[in-house]
Amino acid sequence: MTQFQPTRRALLKAGTAVGVMASFLPQMAWGQAGGRNAMNIICNPEPATLFIGLEQNAQVQLVCGKMYEGLLTYDFDFKPKPGLAKSWEISDDGLVYTFHLVENAKWHDGKPFTAEDVVFTCKDFLTEMHARARVNFGYCKSIEALDAHTVRFTLREPFGPFIMAFEFSSAPMIPAHLYKGTNFRTNPANNTPIGTGPFKLAEWRRGSFIRLEKNPDYHGQGEPHLDELIFHILPDGASRAVALEQGTADLSSSFDIEMFDVKRIASLPHLALETKGYELMAPVARIEFNTRVAPFNDVRFRQAICYALDKQLFTDMIFFGLGKPATGPVSYRTRFYEPDVKAYDYNLDKAKALLDEMGLKPGADGVRRTVKFMRLPWGETWARFAELVQQQLALIGIRVEIEPSDPASWTQRYGNWDFEMTSNYPYQYGDPALGVARFFLSSNIKQGLAYSNCTGYSNPEVDEAFAAGARSVADKDRQAAYSKVQKILVEEVPMAWLVEVDFPTIYNPKFKNITSTAIGVNETFRSVRKAA
Repeated sequence: MTQFQPTRRALLKAGTAVGVMASFLPQMAWGQAGGRNAMNIICNPEPATLFIGLEQNAQVQLVCGKMYEGLLTYDFDFKPKPGLAKSWEISDDGLVYTFHLVENAKWHDGKPFTAEDVVFTCKDFLTEMHARARVNFGYCKSIEALDAHTVRFTLREPFGPFIMAFEFSSAPMIPAHLYKGTNFRTNPANNTPIGTGPFKLAEWRRGSFIRLEKNPDYHGQGEPHLDELIFHILPDGASRAVALEQGTADLSSSFDIEMFDVKRIASLPHLALETKGYELMAPVARIEFNTRVAPFNDVRFRQAICYALDKQLFTDMIFFGLGKPATGPVSYRTRFYEPDVKAYDYNLDKAKALLDEMGLKPGADGVRRTVKFMRLPWGETWARFAELVQQQLALIGIRVEIEPSDPASWTQRYGNWDFEMTSNYPYQYGDPALGVARFFLSSNIKQGLAYSNCTGYSNPEVDEAFAAGARSVADKDRQAAYSKVQKILVEEVPMAWLVEVDFPTIYNPKFKNITSTAIGVNETFRSVRKAA
């Protein structure tokens, strides 16, 4: 096994600027709290918008999850739980879904939340503005209000995961009285978010913090229990670490803290670590290959790379034990996972044999082929990830040139297929039809659209199996279809799946009920309370 050491720059970064932050953070964090019954939360990077209808990236979800709600939320086993819907029924044939709404919910401007808002949101707004929702509600023959607090969805054909399509990031409820008949993208209301959630926007000082205050008219009896939530914009990793160390921040999530520093910080006596609450996301760190370009258009080259990458080493040295080696495209935390697939154990001899079979012989310098790796721009973890890929593939004669990127250029190049290899870790949303199929369906090869089928992989057998899994209602039929998908994909490897990442939540244990569902820190925080 090769040895990999994080760069000295990365390890020292957490120790920089401590003197400055020590004097600055307490005043900044607690000075905005307005009282002791507040939670201070790290947010990085700063959201571009606070209107969940325009964007649904991780930071937008973190903040907006407290202001906007969906009809449902989901427990750790993906069983639906009430949100803005208090109950629901599904017909035996899987075609009719009827939701009964809470009757005392109001928008933050005081207008009542009704079935009209649900129909408008799912029929008009989301089908125009939300890529995943467009697919989900595209199965609907009709969406109708039966009365002020009852909505019926009738499908054209069964869609197995339809009941999973109603959490707030997949189907956030949008106020019809503010958006109906307007240009959704330019509506002035986009700058003043109005939801039904337990908190509402009080202040956004860009580059510094976002402050939410308690919604006194919230429909949950006696909720919320906190008076304020303050999201602090801390772009520097050292600053985020210091905020937790000094107790000026109460909560961090996902990659807020560099992975090499998570366990040290979480071991401090005033903090705790949890990895629950990311079941709906279920991120799998992976490498995506552009199968349109040589040599990635040859399955033998892709398989060789899979044999040459030590998954356990990535788990230990990049994610510092926060995860486990991956087996394929579907996370073990996602429904219909199939463990019985082709295994790519670390084996340099097999990797070299496949390259030899392709005719890629080592040159005088030992190099068989030079390829480019577009680095994911989300912090030091992904810089080290790219460096380890470079080191490991050098052992089989593949020279890797790392291409740096920023978020905008990465998204543009990825969506326009302007890459050879890149890393990624998109969310799976609890079901292969919702979060996995989009990356492999031939019909989803759409240039210019990031997080679609950007590898260019196409296999009619896979397309049909995905379709069968989506339109089936019985779990056994869906499992059979998705097991077939996973076996084929792991054989043909349009991607190299490396690590099932356990995102860490580091928090002040004085706060209770932070993680209550599979949506984790993106939940409403309606039941979060601070112990005396």
